[in-house]
Amino acid sequence: MSKIIIVGGVAGGATAAARLRRLDENAEIIMFERGEHISFANCGLPYHIGGVIANRKNLLLQTPKSFNCRFNVDVRIQSEVLSIDRNAKMVTVQNKLTNETYTENYDKLILSPGGAPIKPPIEGINSERVFTLRNVADTDRIKAYIQAHQPQSAVVIGGGFIGIEMAENLKEAGLNISIIELADQVIAPLDIDMVCEVHRYLRLKGISLYLNNGLKKITENTESLTVELSNATLETNMVILAIGVKPESQLAKDAGLNINSRGGIVVDKQMRSSDPDIFAVGDAVEIIDFVTQQAAMIPLAGPANKQGRIAADNICGIPSEYSGTQGSAVIKVFSMTVAFTGINEKTAKRLNMDYDKIFLWMQGHAGYYPGSSPMSIKVIFEKQNGKILGAQIIGFDGVDKRCDVLAVAIRAGMTAHDLTRLELCYAPPYSSAKDPVNMAGYVIENLLTGKVKNFHWHDVDSLPRDNSVTLLDVRNPDEFALGNINGFINIPLDSLRSHIGNMDRSKPLYTHCYSGMRSYAAARILIQNGFDVYNLSGGYRLYNTVQSNLLAKK
Repeated sequence: MSKIIIVGGVAGGATAAARLRRLDENAEIIMFERGEHISFANCGLPYHIGGVIANRKNLLLQTPKSFNCRFNVDVRIQSEVLSIDRNAKMVTVQNKLTNETYTENYDKLILSPGGAPIKPPIEGINSERVFTLRNVADTDRIKAYIQAHQPQSAVVIGGGFIGIEMAENLKEAGLNISIIELADQVIAPLDIDMVCEVHRYLRLKGISLYLNNGLKKITENTESLTVELSNATLETNMVILAIGVKPESQLAKDAGLNINSRGGIVVDKQMRSSDPDIFAVGDAVEIIDFVTQQAAMIPLAGPANKQGRIAADNICGIPSEYSGTQGSAVIKVFSMTVAFTGINEKTAKRLNMDYDKIFLWMQGHAGYYPGSSPMSIKVIFEKQNGKILGAQIIGFDGVDKRCDVLAVAIRAGMTAHDLTRLELCYAPPYSSAKDPVNMAGYVIENLLTGKVKNFHWHDVDSLPRDNSVTLLDVRNPDEFALGNINGFINIPLDSLRSHIGNMDRSKPLYTHCYSGMRSYAAARILIQNGFDVYNLSGGYRLYNTVQSNLLAKK
């Protein structure tokens, strides 16, 4: 009978324990958790604070008693593993309630320590009115403070997932919210041309954004905190630290396991560490980026669950490999949905990849059916063959399912041509006969086959305004009057053919409409009449949104 010790519960550790028991009814399995809870919905914590998840018990997926009854696992909460003796195959454990220290031997060991919130060494950071959010105890402290003190405002430090979700939930609870972000944008996996929509929407919802701003100091006052930033000073009643997480890998490091420069535990495809009898899973491990095949740190719940299962399989003699993380994620921002998968353009540039991109603005379902709203889509692909590398989608209707389809496309190595052939579910309340995913394939295919050439929002201002090129806006006159790009003349699409005789075929021609659809039709007309044409991907709407975002940051 083998003896397996698991350090840490939640996504990776609890999944590994359950899988181990399903595979081996006779194994002795011990799970140590230094906190009070072995399996809780950490992704739901902000929504309990905001009252969306009203019952605290709904966050607790398994208790030690229920887990033991179901899986016959010896669960020991408030028990911290202090050290690992790899030669003796033994761990030293401290019972945090009694301070008793004892040892347990193992045949196999699984480390699932997770990550800890980053707390920079800044004056005032340890104030009782400064909070982090990582577990149920943190949630209880935040809710207790709000109920006892009825704060009017909160400053959220960090614009990642937890920061955005906390900002939304605290705002919905009636507080005035400011988000502080050291970078020039929130939600780092998004490219700037996509996140600008999120910035605009957050401001519309009453959230104050302080971008390119670092936290310098927090000062305690009688009724408030003074938060000093790089470029501003704010008064607030409470602070939420959501800067990010760092791997809790000290235990592994002290045991002499291989650790990368960012503190991640290095594992192979079987989730085995540099010690063949020790496995590691979850937020603390280094993974391989599925798209780039480079080492990375991507702490997400889905991958942690998969890794726990894979570690258990290999311990039980079932060959199983983790094929990498592609970073598929979705986040609710009030009524908006933001989703992404694969690599972003920033990564493609950094790695000097031979890539291209397209932008679309598509309805979530048939426009004639009530309730439809548009979504912004960006797709990154290989120039040579149209292989899909990454996607970002922002909108209010059907965003998550389109991103899920594109995530599958990336995992399957599909190209734009494959996207055009997908047969996806259609009915007017849910989609269109040509689904946005199909449309992304068509648009890329048109580029690859030379039916159109694109230019982008960041090319617009550098285009010559000296009559050496033709700049053409094919929107309707009333649209043009509401706002236009300097130097572009207005000839509506429906009257374009009657003006062709007066246009100079010797000049390159750059055209746009609101979204890029009508100007594509214009490009096809003009190309077949002998013009060298470039179409603005994403259209005036994207250009104007990005420019407005850049102005708002100044």
